Amino acid sequence: MSFVPLSDLRSSATDTQPLADTSRPRLPSWFKVNAKTGSDYLDIKQTMERLKLHTICEEARCPNRWECWNARTATFLILGDICTRRCHYCSVETGRPLAVDEKEPGRVAEAVWALGLRHAVITSVNRDELPDGGASVFADTIRQTRRMNPTCTIEVLIPDFEGNEEALATVCAERPEILNHNIETVRRLFPSIRPQGKYQRSIDLLARAKEQGVKTKSGLILGMGETFDEARDVMRDLRAVACDILTIGQYLQPTRDHLPVARFYDPSEFAALKEEGLAMGFGHVESGPLVRSSYHAEQQAS
Repeated sequence: MSFVPLSDLRSSATDTQPLADTSRPRLPSWFKVNAKTGSDYLDIKQTMERLKLHTICEEARCPNRWECWNARTATFLILGDICTRRCHYCSVETGRPLAVDEKEPGRVAEAVWALGLRHAVITSVNRDELPDGGASVFADTIRQTRRMNPTCTIEVLIPDFEGNEEALATVCAERPEILNHNIETVRRLFPSIRPQGKYQRSIDLLARAKEQGVKTKSGLILGMGETFDEARDVMRDLRAVACDILTIGQYLQPTRDHLPVARFYDPSEFAALKEEGLAMGFGHVESGPLVRSSYHAEQQAS
């Protein structure tokens, strides 16, 4: 998921206002972030720098970074920080990735150990130039993290691997506690917002993961031009393939070059979608303006 630049968010710690930008609508009053750095926050930041690791928290400019890092949770970004795809809502850099770092899985395992994490979330950029899309690196990262941290639960947030069933099986064989693949938007908008992805391919991936006995999770971003009923249709499609966990959050335009916000949803609408999702049979639903795919992830692993 993509996020607005942190400098554009109101911060109760600094009492700053959003940057003046007439090309983007002013954020509603409920977007407030407590930009507080404590010892846990600094420990995570220093550990990531020491081990030369990336986090999606930083690369995607997540507004929840302070809350999560102060709670000693972070999402590791493996396979580099350059993506082979250009989705029109995402702030992660697009281009030609560097060579795969074979020692990266071991450094992730070391970071999990150094930070004493009880739940580790591991995601990646898209690496469509690799034969397996990076699935073997996901698998190696899971193995090494488990070897060094046997009591830590593991969640992976994977790309679609271009529909490569063998690649998905490689990851599922390592039995992560949660396998997440974000659908992100509705079927109608998929071709324009995620031109290198396919809506049905993502749904089918979640179905195949579930068939392999893995707990599945997906995320939906609102505010990119969908209707409320279309959002409900996505939720129904996810439940049709027995998806267990759902996250729903508000889209925030990263830069002027990205897709503009079509609509800000009211917190009450997020609450209503959470109720509907639970009624549909999702085991857990996180729904709110600042919710992102890894928000409160440690609470979903049991």
